[in-house]
Amino acid sequence: APSALFEGVVPDRDGRLSVWMSHGDTVLRPPRGFTALGSTPNCPVAAMADERRRLYAVQFHPEVAHTPQGRKILENFLELAGVKRDWTPEHVLEGLLQEVRERAGKDRVLLAVSGGVDSSTLALLLARAGVDHLAVFVDHGLLRLGEREEVEGALRALGVNLLVVEAKERFLEALRGVEDPEEKRKIIGREFVAVFSEVAREKGPFRFLAQGTLYPDVIESAGGHGAAKIKSHHNVGGLPEDLGFELLEPFRLLFKDEVRELALLLGLPDTIRLRHPFPGPGLAVRVLGEVTEERLEILRRADDLFVSLLKEWGLYEKVAQALAVLTPVRSVGVAGDERKYGYVLALRAVTTEDFMTADWARLPLDFLDEVARRIARRVPEIGRVVYDLTSKPPATIEWE
Repeated sequence: APSALFEGVVPDRDGRLSVWMSHGDTVLRPPRGFTALGSTPNCPVAAMADERRRLYAVQFHPEVAHTPQGRKILENFLELAGVKRDWTPEHVLEGLLQEVRERAGKDRVLLAVSGGVDSSTLALLLARAGVDHLAVFVDHGLLRLGEREEVEGALRALGVNLLVVEAKERFLEALRGVEDPEEKRKIIGREFVAVFSEVAREKGPFRFLAQGTLYPDVIESAGGHGAAKIKSHHNVGGLPEDLGFELLEPFRLLFKDEVRELALLLGLPDTIRLRHPFPGPGLAVRVLGEVTEERLEILRRADDLFVSLLKEWGLYEKVAQALAVLTPVRSVGVAGDERKYGYVLALRAVTTEDFMTADWARLPLDFLDEVARRIARRVPEIGRVVYDLTSKPPATIEWE
């Protein structure tokens, strides 16, 4: 049925409209007053409207890149709702600065810094707002090759008041023997909270704990209204009720691309601003199964080779995220004249605009061939290299 919501939206050649559906629920019939606007083979009511009351609903995701004309649908809705289109990076930054100043006031803020774009941008936001804060970088032993040194150098050069906490043995001991990915995330979240509590007692008092939580993190942790839980994020779930500080999460309703726009306005160098996302639990969720120092070291070397070659080939900025995953599977191979068993390493690279959905990156076969050869040659513990061809959904970007 025609509707103002789909004004100017041009169907595909077959008369259909390509949209991204990723739900387990099905709407069988519209409620009283509503008219069905579209359907799919599995969902009789994929969009509906009550034009008289100006109420509109869709079952698909108009906000993701996989709905090609989703932006036009959202623009139509804004017109119908009479909403001002002032959601610009400059406007968002102005609002966040005001929000942070009003909430924090003269109280001190303890900031969790990983060195990624989210937490680094948050540190700069607090500094620009004039908030009294202490940025804490926890070396949990789950970092990528050379990451601690890179983070320290970059943030201190930006004038961030940085405290580095050495906690490698603490985290690895807590993870000993643990294989379940959800349990690993919760353990890491628990240890992070404990570390920050100790720093707070020693360096405090602090009223707030600031975190660079993004909207996709909230959705995947079932923190959004009506959202199903996909996985726990250490900076969203698992915080005890008796936590000694209040949470300050200015980016909770923002996506990764929006944070990068803010980072540009705040002057964050591109070396950090354009870095691929790295999970809070670090390499613990990229080492499948039990996390050991030996397996972490194998993964660090392989991951570094993958990322380095992406940069050499000019492909790093063409993918949104790239990572290596060390599986617990051992595969038979040949070394010289002897058979050997080595780990199976999975490589993953995706393209996305919002990280809510993602496509596997179509990397050149010659590139993948060189990556596999170089990893097998320089990391002898690896016996086989595979490439992940799964989109999100059904998979998440990370393997755990």
